[in-house]
Amino acid sequence: MSTGIIIRGIGGFYYVKAGDGIYECKARGVFRKKDLIPLPGDRVVITVIDETKKTGSIDEILERDTQLVRPAVANVDQLIAVIAVRSPSPDFMLLDKLLLTAECKGITPVVCINKIDLDEKGEYRKIMEDYRTTGYRIIAVSSKLNVGLDELREAMRGHLTTFAGQSGVGKSTILNNIMRSSIMKTGDISEKIERGKHTTRHAELVELDSGGFVVDTPGFSSYELTDIRHDKLQYLYPEFSQYLDKCRFTTCSHINEPECSVKDAVEKGAISRERYKRYVQLYSELKMINPYRDKVKKQKR
Repeated sequence: MSTGIIIRGIGGFYYVKAGDGIYECKARGVFRKKDLIPLPGDRVVITVIDETKKTGSIDEILERDTQLVRPAVANVDQLIAVIAVRSPSPDFMLLDKLLLTAECKGITPVVCINKIDLDEKGEYRKIMEDYRTTGYRIIAVSSKLNVGLDELREAMRGHLTTFAGQSGVGKSTILNNIMRSSIMKTGDISEKIERGKHTTRHAELVELDSGGFVVDTPGFSSYELTDIRHDKLQYLYPEFSQYLDKCRFTTCSHINEPECSVKDAVEKGAISRERYKRYVQLYSELKMINPYRDKVKKQKR
């Protein structure tokens, strides 16, 4: 038996990188009985059936650290949220939702500001300032000028990374530039996976020479928070953390209550006012839909 990582799954076949080889594997029927579907990124135990033909079977799926639905991939430990300075105009609400999801899933977020070559007024610096207090790594990039790509590659070293952001921000261009220069030369992989080349795109892991993997997928351009309750939202804003225990009320939502340390920090400029406004909007939206979701869950039981 060998251990490896699923780099792609299509048509009932799973391609597992184990050691220096890529094995075409079928999953054992026991997974169907358990309603467990192998995903790219899964760490698995396989039995090699034919070493020459590089075929095998997946016998065990090891415990997942994380799991995403869009894209459907396991064990991602870093999410690079891409936003463009312009063309298209930045969607900060989507950016915040992606960062919140990463926090909720225990995934390290990185903010990537693309197309700074179109930014004649230096507006990207304002974006960097608004997110500075989050503590997240922020990387300004121009694929056209080849600026920031080396820093982005370094950030991906040793991680299983996925990209996300609104349509048109340049995710594919960034990914193509990184993959062109950093992709591992894996010989027979392309030939073995060729059968799925022209079918519907699925998430696929690409190994980088840095030792990490990147999820090669179209990603997603819209996103709704599904697993976050309104009363837990505050804990997913890292810039709030040092103020949460200083509010007058222990149940403070940081919206209408008096003597709120979070609101004081906003007034003093220690927390981005614009990001705080989006927190208030998200809190209100989640407060309205959470009772409905709870009711649906109870009905399904």
